Amino acid sequence: MYDYLIVGAGLYGAVFARQAADAGKKVLVIERRPQIAGNVYCSEVEGIQVHQYGAHIFHTNNKKVWEYVNRFADFNRFTNSPVANYKGELYSLPFNMYTFNKIFGCITPAEAMECIEKERREAGITEPRNLEEQAVSLVGRTIYEKLIKGYTMKQWGRPCDQLPAFIIRRLPLRFTFDNNYFNALYQGIPMEGYTRLVENLLDGIEVRLNEEYLADREKWNAMANQVLYTGPIDAYFDYSLGNLEYRSVRFEHELLDTPNFQGNAAVNYTDMETPWTRIIEHKWFTFGKDPEGNDLPKTVISREYSSEWKPGDEPYYPVNDEKNSVLYQQYKALAEQEQKVVFGGRLGEYKYYDMDAVIDAALLRAEELL
Repeated sequence: MYDYLIVGAGLYGAVFARQAADAGKKVLVIERRPQIAGNVYCSEVEGIQVHQYGAHIFHTNNKKVWEYVNRFADFNRFTNSPVANYKGELYSLPFNMYTFNKIFGCITPAEAMECIEKERREAGITEPRNLEEQAVSLVGRTIYEKLIKGYTMKQWGRPCDQLPAFIIRRLPLRFTFDNNYFNALYQGIPMEGYTRLVENLLDGIEVRLNEEYLADREKWNAMANQVLYTGPIDAYFDYSLGNLEYRSVRFEHELLDTPNFQGNAAVNYTDMETPWTRIIEHKWFTFGKDPEGNDLPKTVISREYSSEWKPGDEPYYPVNDEKNSVLYQQYKALAEQEQKVVFGGRLGEYKYYDMDAVIDAALLRAEELL
């Protein structure tokens, strides 16, 4: 008999498992995939740590979380400085003085502020009714057309004037030459990859892979006093109230016989004509070097394609519009009636989590239950 059965070996499940084991609890972790680490899973290809489910860059202002993850991995000093490619023109992200200089020809911050303010005034939008109007009211028409419109349409699969305004609550404008996208106090990537980080979290804890909890939940529930479920909350209840909606992502990974494909870890493609949303070149997460500091002769790239989610696809981004939020609250009410099972994580809570937030949430849940 186990004290805790944890369904899912992603970050949330692994952190909770570590805390429970350290508290003297007997823990079993089961995972439906053939590997641990959930969507932060990395595999090594030609000495390169490849982020198989999309780029994951750890960033936080939470000192407690930063100190916690550094117990289980050594992090490098990677700084996320993505580039936008609009029809062959390259722009800095986030929007900063390099961006404004290339778009408007501005030299000083005052000139850039005036250019953007002029476009905002010309738009005359006081109460944005949709995402397009929200974006234009924040950054003006030119930046919206080149760097937001196409990318957002590909991400969400619908025109920007059909998306709710709240998706873009704010668009940071930096009137400096700072290319640090996150601007967080602590930032980096595990030098041995995220899979090793999760391996270290689960050290000494029993893990069973290729196990589908929902296929025989009665058997699994009988093995533990309490269950922590990190899978999709609607799947747990057999979609009895309907499907929660997600956006999904498809990846095309390619090993290239060249040392440098694009010169940067992330390049976003912001025009509608390019079918993918971005290309990740994984070696630059570790500066193109192997652990001994040698240059790597090959490279691995991943093209990302955003898609509408359908049952059977991997769910990535919750569609937190009004309809889905109401449906989630109904599922949450059912979840709160469960005697033995608690729900957590991105899918269990139908919530988009940054990595530091999911770790913090798992630590708080462990503190509460243990």
